[in-house]
Amino acid sequence: MVFRNDYLDLHCHPALKPYGRSFDKTPGGRQSLNQAHRSSLWKYDRPSVTDKLLNFIGGLTKFSQADAGSLARGGVNVVCASLYPLERPFVRNAIPTGFLRDLLSNLALGIGKKRIDHLQALTNYFADLQAEYDFYRQGDGVVQRLPGGRFRYKLVRNYAEIQALKATGDAVETICIIPTIEGLHVLNADLDAPPTQAGFLSCLKTLKQWEHPPFFITVAHHFWNHLCGHSPSLTKTVSGHIDQSEGLGRGITSLGRTVLRQMLSQNNGPRILPDLKHMSPLARQEFYELRRGGKLGSTDFPLLFSHAACNGLKSFEEQVPGDLQTAAVLNPVPINLYDEEIIAVARSGGLIGLQLDERRIVSAEARKRVKHSLLRHKIMHYRSELLWNQVRHIAETLDRAGLFAWDCMAIGSDFDGIIDSLNGFWTAEQLPFLADFLERHAHNYMQQPNLTQAKNHLAPDEIIGRLFSGNGHRFLAQHFV
Repeated sequence: MVFRNDYLDLHCHPALKPYGRSFDKTPGGRQSLNQAHRSSLWKYDRPSVTDKLLNFIGGLTKFSQADAGSLARGGVNVVCASLYPLERPFVRNAIPTGFLRDLLSNLALGIGKKRIDHLQALTNYFADLQAEYDFYRQGDGVVQRLPGGRFRYKLVRNYAEIQALKATGDAVETICIIPTIEGLHVLNADLDAPPTQAGFLSCLKTLKQWEHPPFFITVAHHFWNHLCGHSPSLTKTVSGHIDQSEGLGRGITSLGRTVLRQMLSQNNGPRILPDLKHMSPLARQEFYELRRGGKLGSTDFPLLFSHAACNGLKSFEEQVPGDLQTAAVLNPVPINLYDEEIIAVARSGGLIGLQLDERRIVSAEARKRVKHSLLRHKIMHYRSELLWNQVRHIAETLDRAGLFAWDCMAIGSDFDGIIDSLNGFWTAEQLPFLADFLERHAHNYMQQPNLTQAKNHLAPDEIIGRLFSGNGHRFLAQHFV
């Protein structure tokens, strides 16, 4: 069967494009149960040669990467699906003329002109969030027939439900979908009025009372949300037209501290974990201090970065490479993790989902030096090494700290999250190939005495098995309860 791999993706956006295309018809937000329709979560959209060229040359990804059809074909049976109402600045930007603005936004996002129009007029992020959640619910449990058999997706509330679905022996293969959210801007139900604590907490209370509450929420995202500062996250081409400056680099506000405490509280519903990706360095430092001091109401929760990369630098204060060899090819930007954060995540029992965005995981200079080839297997070898560099850096950082090196990493692809994915590994369907090539890199790496701790000398297949499945399942078993 297709699900022989038992893969887990900690962060992707299966509904971003089909939910957007549902606005092509009125009313928007209705999922088609016909898998051939663009508003179906099952719409399988294998990238054409032209699509790949657009992605390779311009970083544009109009094809679907994390649709349920691609997930099934790639053997991904657990996904943390990120619900994400796009922030208004993406579609209300400085590009001249409304026609060109809409055209470029649609080209970059592949979500449709009508969805862009809807976002430009949006005044309530929370209502849009609830509509996307309902979009998932409309297809929950509906059986689809694919070349590999009969499939469905099911929204799940806890890890016990995942285990129960796997144990049924049913002839229908199931993709377990765990709702998550990217950006606490979703708590803003009135974009044209000053934010209020009562308003934000009311929306958070509603989230906790969903039938399938979000497992974690990314605290910051691309723009100021009145809760904490964010890191620069847009490419130079895009940032020339879209202003991220408001709130950039700020710490956590008083409102932000209140919201974080309520997220972690088990009042009115289950605990929601904070996802630290996109937070500014200052906000992350403040978060760690609040956690250590018990000022978030708890100190026993794990640190989580659902779709991240490492920058190779020692710490917030000491911004020099921790290891010249491994750090040399990484992207030394503040949105990426410092070595001291990698160690903190591991000690907390947390998890780092490694994203598959070439622009984030490797420096611009190192990316230019990647070898080229017309042969597919060589392209996959060279490009998969970009991700292996991240794995290696984490492993050696933890090994130097005397820690186990292999249990705090997972795949958090960010597929369909407006990324420039690793060339050759375009969609979830290619994840088995990525695992195979990473295992080759692991095999070559483990032939050399790179790690000093005997406990870190694992077989290559176990290392990659942990990365693509084992670590994620361990994390869910402990914290998705």
